[in-house]
Amino acid sequence: MPSQKRQFGDSGEEAAVQFLKKKGYRILERNFLQKGGEIDIVAAKTRGLFGGKIEEIIFAEVKTISGDKKNSFLAAQNVHYFKKQRLIRTAQSYLWQKKIPSNTPWRIDVLLVARGASGTAEIEHLENAVWAK
Repeated sequence: MPSQKRQFGDSGEEAAVQFLKKKGYRILERNFLQKGGEIDIVAAKTRGLFGGKIEEIIFAEVKTISGDKKNSFLAAQNVHYFKKQRLIRTAQSYLWQKKIPSNTPWRIDVLLVARGASGTAEIEHLENAVWAK
């Protein structure tokens, strides 16, 4: 059975997945794990019906805190230099392993999830939060 901390983080990731879906993203994978790194959510913006051509790949790091969004900057600080480097390497590995064409645009986003006492979630989506180039 997962620890309480893991369950809390998983609930934040689930809220982030639902948030991205509502924004029109298609979820490709969750918890992509490889030696040296993990990506919480891999999503795509697509063109066309039924998940057509991928226009952009989004690698999302999810940080979940309890309380309100005012404290979310503390969670964002946990995406430090070394974490950013691991995210970039892991994203590049994903693209290579899945044989995504090299001209496909991609970015790394951070989703800050503030879980309220009532179970509600406020989400702040920081697009292109980690620069790979």
